[in-house]
Amino acid sequence: MSVTYEAVLSVSEDSVGFVSGLLHAERQRRGTRKGTRCLSTYQQAVLVLRWFLDDTGMTQLARDNALSVSTAYEYRDEGIDVLVARQPSLHGVLLAAKAAGHGHVTVDGTLIYTDRNHTPGPTASVDLWWSGKHHHHGGNIQVVSAPDGWPLWTSGVRPGREHDTTAARADPDLLALIATWVGNGHLSLADLGYQGEPDIFRIPFKKPKGGELTVDQQTYNAVHGALRCLGERANSLLKTTYKALRRYRGCPWRLGGIVAAALVLLHHENNRTT
Repeated sequence: MSVTYEAVLSVSEDSVGFVSGLLHAERQRRGTRKGTRCLSTYQQAVLVLRWFLDDTGMTQLARDNALSVSTAYEYRDEGIDVLVARQPSLHGVLLAAKAAGHGHVTVDGTLIYTDRNHTPGPTASVDLWWSGKHHHHGGNIQVVSAPDGWPLWTSGVRPGREHDTTAARADPDLLALIATWVGNGHLSLADLGYQGEPDIFRIPFKKPKGGELTVDQQTYNAVHGALRCLGERANSLLKTTYKALRRYRGCPWRLGGIVAAALVLLHHENNRTT
């Protein structure tokens, strides 16, 4: 027994049209014949956005659209892929940040929770995706944000056991491009998780063991923290807007693309990239 009801999705009609347009272009590229798909591109776009915004279960999405669960997954993943293709490059993002007059960017890692994943890691008895810091399985995503905390760019995913510095080093572009940004007279702020790269990131002073920070160091940390905390808003903004990013139930290696797709949606919905 079931009851049919109407619901309102908290997203603009323009964003639905945007995703629908990307899906239409992809169907044309593939040569998909008219009438061979179960859903129109508009209906598929709504399915994709319901998953991102509300983390609606795939079984529910399949039932609501008279699809098999496997087809619902296929349609969702197709939507993710067309959005990922629109992800801005970090090089372009930093050029735009410079043009916008940003004096600094903030780099911070965020853990996207996943279900338990007992993939063996390099250390015995420690799962690859287990984060000792968060005491949860998940994937580490590096986020570059504007001074006011607007997310500009997100990295690919790294296993949750990796610290932020390790995850940043694993990205093929992040450290090199941030180093160029700094070399051009700008700043990049980060927390103590990036103390392994002190020449690239401005990090706070760490309290010495058995000692105290000087007054100047405390003042520096206060100013640094006041600026950096605004930048860290980016992680919260992504996760509060798109509930699917709070906990992912699937292969964790897909998380980089999923977060990138969410970033593209956020930029379009708010008509802001920098």
